[in-house]
This record gives sequence, structure tokens and C-alpha cells, in this order.
Amino acid sequence: MSSSIFLILPLYSKFFLMHKAGFVNIIGNPNVGKSTLMNAFIGEKLSIITSKAQTTRHRILGIVNGEDFQVILSDTPGIIKPAYELQASMMDFVKSAFEDADVLIYMVEIGEKELKDEAFFKKITNSKIPVLLLLNKIDNSNQEQLEEQAELWQSKVPNAEFFPISALQGFNVQNVFDRIIELLPESPAFYPKDQLTDKPERFFVNEAIREKILMHYKKEIPYAVEVDTEEFFEEDTIIRMRSVIMVERETQKGIIIGHKGSALKRVGIEARKDLEKFFGKQVHLELYVKVNKNWRSNQKQLRRFGYNQR
Repeated sequence: MSSSIFLILPLYSKFFLMHKAGFVNIIGNPNVGKSTLMNAFIGEKLSIITSKAQTTRHRILGIVNGEDFQVILSDTPGIIKPAYELQASMMDFVKSAFEDADVLIYMVEIGEKELKDEAFFKKITNSKIPVLLLLNKIDNSNQEQLEEQAELWQSKVPNAEFFPISALQGFNVQNVFDRIIELLPESPAFYPKDQLTDKPERFFVNEAIREKILMHYKKEIPYAVEVDTEEFFEEDTIIRMRSVIMVERETQKGIIIGHKGSALKRVGIEARKDLEKFFGKQVHLELYVKVNKNWRSNQKQLRRFGYNQR
């Protein structure tokens, strides 16, 4: 009797200790819902979300931890044909998403017909790793359109597993996440189990401010802006921050500030509220605006802001 117990215990403990971990990279056209999906998986707002294209500029890692798994999600900029150096750097982040993925999520939305870059599309259809094809925003469609789109995309990407979802409403999101865990390789965790992201606190301050600029300013203004948090002092009950909003021209500086500083004040108030929710404590935020001419085409400046890693 005792010998049979001795034989069973090692097998049970080996099964119990099995741990899965891997990188899951999300790619697709601008504004298909990549950031909404990652935030839904994580349960925190890591990626900023607006209705404007190119809201996501960096590759952002979000980490979901369980007792026996670690899913490292990567939200990437929407795929575009670069018009200037900043956009070229953004596409480098997307290219890197193909290199380290254990599972690739290719995300499209209802009404979409094709990926904007043929070379990227070939990489997806020729992928040697598992591909999950997610048709998002199905809450904006009817049954006939859904069936038509499902047939279209499954014929275009026959190597992928197909999931209709609504990232915003949470429909079918859990089923996608469960399938991701099934596909992950057996591996120890890559990051500490209490870590939520690979980005520092200042990155999220910059993004919170940039999100409000994307929401409240029109035309070229949001795309000419970069935010740099120069000071971040955390105390027991308050975090004191000083951030600089950089634009390319003097005229843009005036628009950002607004009449008697009203536009800049609105950005500061709204960003502060989001940051207090994110950090869980009081925030004191100072904002300044500075001209940094043609920073989007300057490789030195792009490296400074964490874009141009070539």
C-alpha cells in the first residue's frame, strides 16, 4: 500500500507544478480594437484608447499572471505605410512582434476587407506559430454581415483559428484567453509574478496626457505632440509630476495652451483624474509646453523618446 502511494505522489506533483508562459503579440490595422482587447485581458488600462488612428505609438507589454501561467501581451501600433521617421519607427515595433511571439493575434473589425500592408499580411498567412484571427466589433453588425465577414477572413487566413468577438463588450474574450493559455509552451515565468507591465511609471504619465490631447485637439496637432515627464516624486499620499508637452511649431504651442491657458488646464485636470485612479493616490501635475522643431523626423530625438531603436 505504501509503495503505491510513493509512486503516485511524484506524478501528481509534476502535473501540479507545470507552468506555462509565453509572448502573445496583437497586430492589425489602426483602430481595430487592439488596445481595448489588451486592456480587457489585463483588467487595467495600460494602453490609451481614442477614435484617432496611430493612438498607440510604442510596443507596450501587459502581463497577466495566474498560479500556473504567465501571459505576456504585446499591444503594437496599427499597421500603416510610414510617411515620416516616427511612423517608420512605429512599424519597427510591429516587425519585432513577429520575432518573439509564441502566439500571434491578428485582429480585424467588421467591414474590413484587407490589411494595409501586403508584406505584413504574407507574414501572417505564412506564420509557423499559432495564429488567432479575431473579428472584432461584432456588436456593430447583423447576422448576415457577420457570416459574410467570417467566410471572407477564414478564406484569407486559412492557417488561423477564428473567433468573433467584441473587445469593448467582453463578448467571447474569455474564450480567446483560455485558448491562448492552451497554446502557450511550458515555461517558467519571464517576469516577477506581481509585475503588470515592462514600462516605467513615467511612460503612463506621458500616455495619459497624450490621450487627452488626442481627444481634445484636431487635425495635425495630436500627431505633432510628444510628452516627456521630467520629474516624478512619489511620497506616502501624493505623487508630484512635472511634464513637458513638446510640439514642432510655435503656432501649435499657442493652440495647445489655448485662450488664457484654458485648453492646457483641461488636459491637466482630466489627465490628473486618470492618473489618480491608475496610481491609487493623489497626484499633483504641472504641465508646460515647449517647441522642439521637427522632432518626428529627427533620429536623435526619436531615440530620446524611446522610438528609434535601430
